[in-house]
Amino acid sequence: MQSTGIMGNVSPLWRARLSRSGRFLAGLWLVAASITSVQAQDQQDDVLRTTLDNGLEVVIVHSDLAPVVTTQVNYHVGSSEASSEFPGTAHAVEHMMFRGGPGLSKDQLSVISANMGGNMNAFTENDRTQYHFTVPAEDLDVALHIEASRMKAIDMSKSDWAQERGAIEQEVSGNLSNPAFRFYTQLVEELYHGTPYAWTPLGTRGSFDNTTAAHLKAFHDQWYVPNNATLVIAGDVVPQQALSQVKTLFGDIPEKTLPERPDFDFKPVTARTIELPTNSPYGSIYMGWRTPGLQDDDFATTQVLLDVLGSERGELAAMGYDGTALAGGMGGQLQPHAGLAMAVGVFPQGGDPAPIKARMTDIIDGVVQNGVDPSLVAAAKRRIIADVDASRESVSGLASAWSDALIKRGLDSPQDMKAQYEAVTVDQVNALAKRLLKPEHAITAVLTPEASGAPTSSEGYGKPEELTTTPSGPVALPSWAEHAFDNLDIPVSTLAPKDYQLANGLRLIVQQETASDRVMVSGAIQTNDDLQTPAGKEGVGDILEGMYGYGSQSLDRQKLRARVDELGAEESAGTSFGLVVQKAKFDEGLALLAEHQLNPNFSEDAFDTLKQQSAQALPGRLKSPGFQNAYAMLGALLPEDDPMQRHMTLESLKSLTLEDVKQYFARVSRPDMTTMVVVGDVDPEQVRDQVERYFGGWQAQGPKPDVDYPAVALNKAGAYHTPDSAASQSQVSMSQMIDIDRDSDDRFALFLGNQVLSGDFASRLHQALREQRGLVYGVSSNLSLEAHRGRFNVSFGSDPDNVQKARELIIHNLERMQNEPVSDSDLHRAKSILLRAMPMQAASYGAISGSLLSLALSDKPLDASTKAAQKFVKLTPDEVQKAFRAYIRPDGFVTGARGPDTP
Repeated sequence: MQSTGIMGNVSPLWRARLSRSGRFLAGLWLVAASITSVQAQDQQDDVLRTTLDNGLEVVIVHSDLAPVVTTQVNYHVGSSEASSEFPGTAHAVEHMMFRGGPGLSKDQLSVISANMGGNMNAFTENDRTQYHFTVPAEDLDVALHIEASRMKAIDMSKSDWAQERGAIEQEVSGNLSNPAFRFYTQLVEELYHGTPYAWTPLGTRGSFDNTTAAHLKAFHDQWYVPNNATLVIAGDVVPQQALSQVKTLFGDIPEKTLPERPDFDFKPVTARTIELPTNSPYGSIYMGWRTPGLQDDDFATTQVLLDVLGSERGELAAMGYDGTALAGGMGGQLQPHAGLAMAVGVFPQGGDPAPIKARMTDIIDGVVQNGVDPSLVAAAKRRIIADVDASRESVSGLASAWSDALIKRGLDSPQDMKAQYEAVTVDQVNALAKRLLKPEHAITAVLTPEASGAPTSSEGYGKPEELTTTPSGPVALPSWAEHAFDNLDIPVSTLAPKDYQLANGLRLIVQQETASDRVMVSGAIQTNDDLQTPAGKEGVGDILEGMYGYGSQSLDRQKLRARVDELGAEESAGTSFGLVVQKAKFDEGLALLAEHQLNPNFSEDAFDTLKQQSAQALPGRLKSPGFQNAYAMLGALLPEDDPMQRHMTLESLKSLTLEDVKQYFARVSRPDMTTMVVVGDVDPEQVRDQVERYFGGWQAQGPKPDVDYPAVALNKAGAYHTPDSAASQSQVSMSQMIDIDRDSDDRFALFLGNQVLSGDFASRLHQALREQRGLVYGVSSNLSLEAHRGRFNVSFGSDPDNVQKARELIIHNLERMQNEPVSDSDLHRAKSILLRAMPMQAASYGAISGSLLSLALSDKPLDASTKAAQKFVKLTPDEVQKAFRAYIRPDGFVTGARGPDTP
C-alpha cells in the first residue's frame, strides 16, 4: 500500500457535498491535550519515551480503550531517498518486507500475521515508510518479533522479486486507471519540479521492470537501521514491560552510518493548465498552489487557511449550494518539506467549466485582496484543536498521532501542535494567503468526463482448465510463535452497552467510554428508497438527503454551520446522522442535531437548486462506466422487476415536486425505525433523559413499512464487459445469488470458509493469484446477507490478458473448498483470525459505534459477536465443506469486467 493524499473524484453530488479541507489534509492525526509531553528517557503519566543505545527511538503510550495494541515502525526513508530513474524503490522494498528473511520466512510471516487477526499493513510516503500492526494486546510480543526480524534482514531473491513485481505493477495499473491520480502525478511534477517530491511514492511499471533484487536489498540495508527508525507502541500495555521487550528484541541490532539525504531546492512555479479526460460522471476543475510544509514555521497557519477556504460556510462550498457548480471546496496535502493546496469545482458532463473557473478565481482573488472572515479563522482553530481529542478515541489513532508528530512535523510530542494552532492570528492567515494564492503560480487542471460505451454481453468463460495451486499445509513456526495461537479462547467483550427504547419507539444504545472528552453520536433510520418510493418518483430520497444540506426550518445553512462551528463540533443529519462534540457541550449539540434531523429546510429555492443540479448531473451518471457496470451486474443477477434495479431517471426527476419530498419525509422519518448510539464519558440515564427531551416528541405516521428486499431465484451464469477508455486495468467482479440469508445457521460455516479462501495474506486466493503468480495486487471475496436474500462476490484487478487466468484460479479454489475438507491447520488459523479480530470492534469510538449500530439495524443481539465466536469454535472441516457444496456454485457466477479490452 502507498499513500498519496489525493482528493480523488467527487462522489455523487446530489447526495454529498465535499468534505471540509481537514478531511483532505495528510496526517492530521492530533493527540489529546491530557497526554503529557516527555523528554527522552523520561516517563510521565501514560507515556514512556526513550532512545536505545543503537539509536532506535521508542515511544510507548498506554490506553485502556480496548484490549488492543498498535505498533508502528517508522523508517525515516521514502521515495525522496530514491532516484528519478527508480522512483518506486522505497515502495518496492516495502512490498518485499512482506516476503520474509533469514529469521522469518514468507510463509511463516503470512501465517503468523494472519493468526493475529488484526490489521497488518504498510505505506510508503515521500519521507517515511511505516509498518503497522493493530492486534490483541497479548500478541504484542509476536508483532515486535516480526518487526525486529525484518529490521535485521530480509530476503531479496530474484524469484521473489519477479513474483512481487507482478503484484506491485498491478497496484500501479490500478492507480493509473484513475484519471484523478494521473492528474495528481502531473500536479506534483509541476509544483515540486527539481526536487525528490516531483515523483509520487508509487513508482512506475517501467522503473520496476528495470529494478533488481540486489538494488532493493542495498536500499534496505542502507536505510532500514535502528538509528533511522522510530517505534511507536500504543494501547493496552504496561510501558516499562513493553520497553523491556523492545530492548531484548531490538537492542542488539547494530546502527549504521546513513547515506547523505537529498536536498530540496524549490523553484518558483509557473502557471499552467492541464486537461485530461475522466471516467467520472462529473467533471472537475482544480486550482493548485505549493504551500509551506509540516516542518515550516507556517505549517499551523497553512492548515488554518486550508480549513477556512474549505469551510461549509465559505464561498467555495457555497458554489454547490447556490447552483454555480455541483460542488465546491478546498483541500490539501502537507508533507515535511512542502505541501499543496487545491481548490475544486465540479461540473456536469457536457457542462461549461468556464463560469465555475471564473467564480473560483474571483473567490480566491477576494481572499487575497480583502482577507478571510475572522469568524471562520476562529472556527477553524476550534475545529482543529478539538480534533486533538480524536486520537484518544482510537488505539491506532493514538499511535499515529505520535508517529506523525515526531516524524512528519519534527516535534517532541503531539502536544506541541496545540499551542501552535492556538497562536495563529487572522493577520497571519491573510498574509499567507497573499503570499501563496497568486494566479501566476497556480496549476489549473480540467478533468472532462467522457462516456466509454454501454456494456456488452459475452458467451462467458467456459469450463476452467485443469489448474493446480500449491496446497496449503502446516507451516513450522519459530519458537517465539510456536504456541502463541494454540488456544481458541472466546474473547471477553469490554463493551457493556445500555439499551433503551423510548415511548415513541426510538432505540437508544449508550456505551460509556472514558478515553476522550468528546462524545460520539451515530444514528440511522431504517429506510429503503427502492421499496418506499412511489412509482414514477425515483430520486425523491436523493432530493430529501440533499435538503438536509440547507439547514433546518429555524436555522438556514449558514446559521446552522455557524452554531456547529461555535461548538467545535461535527454534525450531519439525514437517514444516517451523527454528532461529535465536547462532553461539556453535549446537550447543546444534541439539541442542534434534533432541530436539524426533525425539521429539515424545505425551502423552494433549495428544492429548485437540487432538482436543477440533479438534472444536470444525471445524464453523465447514467452514461458513466461505474454506473453502467453496476447496473449490468444487477440486471444479470436479478429479475427484471426487482426493486433493487430502480433508479432515478430524467422523467422521474421532472415529475418531482416539493410536496412529494415533504410527503416522502413524513413516511420515512420514523422514530420507531430509528436507532441512535452514543459513545463517550456520559451517564446513560442522563443521556436517555436528554434524548427523550429533544427527540421524544417525534412521532411516526402510519404502520411500519417493509424495508427488506424480497427473496429471489438463483441467477443464471453470464458475462459482460463494460468499456472504460480511461482505465489501463480490468476491474473484475464475480457475483452470484445464494440461497441463504442473514439469519441462517449455515452462515457461520460460510463465513469461516470464506476466511480460509481470501481473508488474509495466508489465504488461498491471495497465495494463488498474488504470491505464486503476481496476477493481481489484491483479491477479495465476501458474503452479503440480507433478511431474505444472499449474495457471494469475488473481486480483483488485473491486466486484461490475465483476467481469464485469474478467474480460473478462483473457480479452481472454490471447487477445492467443495471437494476436500479444509485442513485442520487452515481451519484453526481461520478461527483464530475471526476470534482475535473481535476485540477490534472496541478499538475506537467509531468501531464501537459502528458495530453496535450495525447489530441493531440487522436485528441482532448486541452480544452477537460472542455468540458467533462460540459457533466458529465448534465448526468442523466437514461442516465448512458441506456449506460450500450446498450454497456456492462455481459455475453460477456472473462475471463483469470493467476496463480497456473485452476479456
